[in-house]
Amino acid sequence: MTGLLAATTSAADKRAAFRAGLASDRIQRFPGAFNPLVAKLIQEIGFEGVYVSGAVLSADLGLPDIGLTTLTEVAGRGQQIARVTDLPVLIDADTGFGEPMSAARTVTILEDAGIAGCHLEDQVNPKRCGHLDGKAVVPAEEMVRRLRAAVSARRDPNFVICARTDAAGIEGIDAAIERAKAYADAGADLIFTEALHTVPDFEKFRAAVSAPLLANMTEFGKSELVPASTLEKIGYDAVIYPVTTLRLAMFAAEVGLREIHSAGTQSGLLDRMQHRSRLYELLQYERYNEFDSDIFNFTPGRNR
Repeated sequence: MTGLLAATTSAADKRAAFRAGLASDRIQRFPGAFNPLVAKLIQEIGFEGVYVSGAVLSADLGLPDIGLTTLTEVAGRGQQIARVTDLPVLIDADTGFGEPMSAARTVTILEDAGIAGCHLEDQVNPKRCGHLDGKAVVPAEEMVRRLRAAVSARRDPNFVICARTDAAGIEGIDAAIERAKAYADAGADLIFTEALHTVPDFEKFRAAVSAPLLANMTEFGKSELVPASTLEKIGYDAVIYPVTTLRLAMFAAEVGLREIHSAGTQSGLLDRMQHRSRLYELLQYERYNEFDSDIFNFTPGRNR
């Protein structure tokens, strides 16, 4: 039954693995999972971690990414995803869901949910998607208070607190660099600079900031889609692909639904579907049957 209903790796060990990965010379790749099943696939394929995007969670609820989701919703989905994978899970905690005290509570709730780390951003609340225009950031001093509160609240020192700054697109890269330095001094373990445009932008940031860095490779945004190998050579420590799996799934779902609507059958779509046998393999269906049979056939001994 080991590893069947839940991952065998403890939350503490996942956090330690995340820390070790960030300290290694290999970039940590964290594709986004929009549900627990995708997280199982991410692990099976061999990635280093799983990312849970706030934008994806909002979209999954039929909402835009403008700060409408709650801590309860985010932590609940994060817990569902973290429990099925042995990989560390990094989750988007937006602005911490309120004032610095709320950011502190957010960290404790996410720790309890089995998450390995979260990122907090310096946008004004309510926030906007990081690759949209019209964003606003709080003064750096306010974000520093937010981070200090979060750092002081964590109980597992290996829980990774990542500071995201959206200042590059508003105040310029030099201002974002200064913010990143201040955030690292406030205790952030990892720095995430949103919406850098080109490889030279990523190189400039790496040269100026000594803290571990995370790159966001989201599609259709402001950033050039830089290969993980290039980011690794530049010196980036982690990369996320936040919305990729949702975009792939929604594109396929829309194409399929339109064909069913027009043709009246899904028979022409079968070669584009995950087969039942593959789904059962990913779910370890046979092991559940074996477990159920073992329990059903169990005969208690005379001596107890």
